Amino acid sequence: MPTFKPRSTDYVRVEIDGQRRKLLRHQTFDRFNASMLGLGDLTRESKAVDAIAAVFDLEGFTQFCNQIDPHLSVPSFLHPFLSWLMAELRNEMKQKDEDEGVALWCPLPFFTKFMGDGLLVIWSSKGLSQAAMRNVIASTWSICKKYQHEFLPTLKSRVAEPPSRLRCGVARGTVYSVGEGNDYVGSCVNMAARLQKLPGIGFAFNRRGFDLEDDRTTSFFTDHIITREISVRGIGENELVCILRSEYEKMKSADKKLYREV
Repeated sequence: MPTFKPRSTDYVRVEIDGQRRKLLRHQTFDRFNASMLGLGDLTRESKAVDAIAAVFDLEGFTQFCNQIDPHLSVPSFLHPFLSWLMAELRNEMKQKDEDEGVALWCPLPFFTKFMGDGLLVIWSSKGLSQAAMRNVIASTWSICKKYQHEFLPTLKSRVAEPPSRLRCGVARGTVYSVGEGNDYVGSCVNMAARLQKLPGIGFAFNRRGFDLEDDRTTSFFTDHIITREISVRGIGENELVCILRSEYEKMKSADKKLYREV
């Protein structure tokens, strides 16, 4: 994204009412406008895309950034983390290497965005089979699991007290381009963001738009996923949400009451 960093030549020193003042030149002042957002032509008509949105969130990242000398610790964490996460997104979509290229379970995400404490990832669901869409869900959970068991151990000698868990919420719906497609908005993005913050869980997906009764559904969904009804802030009072049975069983009694059986 563009940054606003005036140079010394963008200022002029003048005397006003007997006092020396440092003024920002008008031309530089006017450069601080909507183009700073990096969204391109904001007058362009928005394009709708059938999509699956996933929001990955680093639990405890704010606390991690507040430790001593964060300017040293944060880059030491973010560089390997984001490199690892993008590589895992790529590898989870890969079915097999061939001489001429890579066979994929489903297409790679068409949009990724760093959001300060995590990543927004969006796949196009147009033309995807239900099996491929379930692969996206299973892959996001696999990445969360690998974060704890594979990625964190690699940081022991480099980073003190890194974020302990990678959470993820997934939802299917429609996203809409902003400007020239440099950003996207939509209810499924909001839903995914809300789901990863539900109490007591680290992984959840909205039931809407996913066929879990298909004969080809894997054991991950039939044995490890349960559907519950819950109020999702700002979205709905009776949303059907799929969560991990193992996480539900470990919840405190107060949290369990929030997840109503259907």
